[in-house]
Amino acid sequence: MSSTATLEDFEALLNESYELETPDEGTVVKGTVLAIEAGQAIIDIGYKMEGRVDLKEFSAAGKPAELSPGDTVEVYLDRVENARGEAVLSREKARREEAWDRLEKAAAKEERVEGQIFGRVKGGFTVDLGGAVAFLPGSQVDVRPVRDAGPLMHMNQPFQILKMDRRRGNIVVSRRAVLEESRAEQRAEIVARLHEGDVVDGVVKNITEYGAFVDLGGVDGLLHVTDMAWRRVNHPSEILNIGETVKVQVIKINKETQRISLGMKQLLADPWDTVEDKFPIGSKHLGRVTNITDYGAFVELEPGVEGLVHVSEMSWTKKNVHPGKIVSTSQEVEVLVLEIDTAKRRVSLGLKQTQGNPWDNFAASHPNGTEVEGEIKNITEFGLFIGLDGDIDGMVHLSDLDWNRSGEDAIQDYHKGDVVRAVVTDVDIDKERISLSIKALGGDPFVDATSGVKRGDVVTVTVTAIEDGGIEVEYDGMKSFIRRSDLSRDRSEQRPERFTKGDKVDARITNIDKGSRRLGLSIKAREIAEEKEAVEQYGSSDSGASLGDILGAALKKRDG
Repeated sequence: MSSTATLEDFEALLNESYELETPDEGTVVKGTVLAIEAGQAIIDIGYKMEGRVDLKEFSAAGKPAELSPGDTVEVYLDRVENARGEAVLSREKARREEAWDRLEKAAAKEERVEGQIFGRVKGGFTVDLGGAVAFLPGSQVDVRPVRDAGPLMHMNQPFQILKMDRRRGNIVVSRRAVLEESRAEQRAEIVARLHEGDVVDGVVKNITEYGAFVDLGGVDGLLHVTDMAWRRVNHPSEILNIGETVKVQVIKINKETQRISLGMKQLLADPWDTVEDKFPIGSKHLGRVTNITDYGAFVELEPGVEGLVHVSEMSWTKKNVHPGKIVSTSQEVEVLVLEIDTAKRRVSLGLKQTQGNPWDNFAASHPNGTEVEGEIKNITEFGLFIGLDGDIDGMVHLSDLDWNRSGEDAIQDYHKGDVVRAVVTDVDIDKERISLSIKALGGDPFVDATSGVKRGDVVTVTVTAIEDGGIEVEYDGMKSFIRRSDLSRDRSEQRPERFTKGDKVDARITNIDKGSRRLGLSIKAREIAEEKEAVEQYGSSDSGASLGDILGAALKKRDG
């Protein structure tokens, strides 16, 4: 009877064990720590299954495992049985599964999660989120680039989940998003307390080409380079250093964007308030060239007050030249105040006015008739340009090159670079023109030749050429022409061929034209005048004397 009962009990227990379902592989199960030996925990997960797990899987980051026999733990069932007949368990995988469940819920609610940065990888860092490992890109560590992440390692801090992919096991988190959110709240609070016109202290955090960012105690304001000083500031680093504490005024607050504009110069007196008193129009001052542009140069009269010397006011003589060819940056120059516009904060200055008009100076020191010497700077179709004192040019027109030759012929004798002498004939200050004459150096031969004679005088000339229309003659180095009709009183003697080159001939001056520089001569007029004079002196034909007798007596007297 007892034997039968024992068999029945055994069969019942066997059937009961078959009815128990074996847990699925790849799931998290609960187990009891049976013992700890050789750095491993032996865990009973029921179902007649036991497994071993290294103690290090139960330890927190940097801390030893706190585990004792009898403790209940959750582990991950990798396989039901290995080669030794034991279950393959993992506490680490169990923690990861727990963490993924928790993180997915947090991500769905856009909640922050706690974690520790524990390693550095390419492009960023690894973060332990309580069992799940996430990637923290370098750009998401802080709101500004972090040079040394050492102080951030192995410490609990909040992160924002940006992306999760459980199938691939990828999690991307951001520390920057958390900081920006906190800063936004802090910024809104500080901005609400500030008002335009407030004067506050701040610390220079960053310097750029266009200004500096100043920390006002949790919120940054922009101090633009144009609001740092009344004077021109080429770069903010000229007057500011990172970490320096400065006093600034709140100029503008944009409540929507929470941007704050700051100023330093607003705390100082505006130098433009006294510009008209310090720099009256027409006064001369020393200034420093601060900037050079294509249209002129800016000159600082005092810190905060700059004036523009337009290119047209830089030099009397250098036209169409870049201002950089005349002045240089930081050069000290004397300028004249031409105009002041306080409303537009503009001062117009002149540089050339302090140096004197070179045409005025030349006219004062070189009256008409003065001889000058200079180098031929240029040769054009209408004359020569000669360099003169004061960096100005004078022009010798073609008509002023030679008395006897055409300008086109005479200009062939000159070359660029030749040093020549000339006479000043006119200075037009308004038109900035100086007229010179080379042919006037030796005087005017026409004036010299005619200075001792007058109309009606008889002069002796030398025949230099015989032509069909008359003869060419020379008087005192000056050429003249006697027409055929003026060669004789008698028509039969009006023949040019009766003269020979080199003959000496007496002729009467009929005209002296200084404008055209022509001397009118006539043999015919001389003969008529001599006949008239002879008749008056020796009688007339009416008294019985023949014309031959009268002229004979007159000629005899003249020759005797």
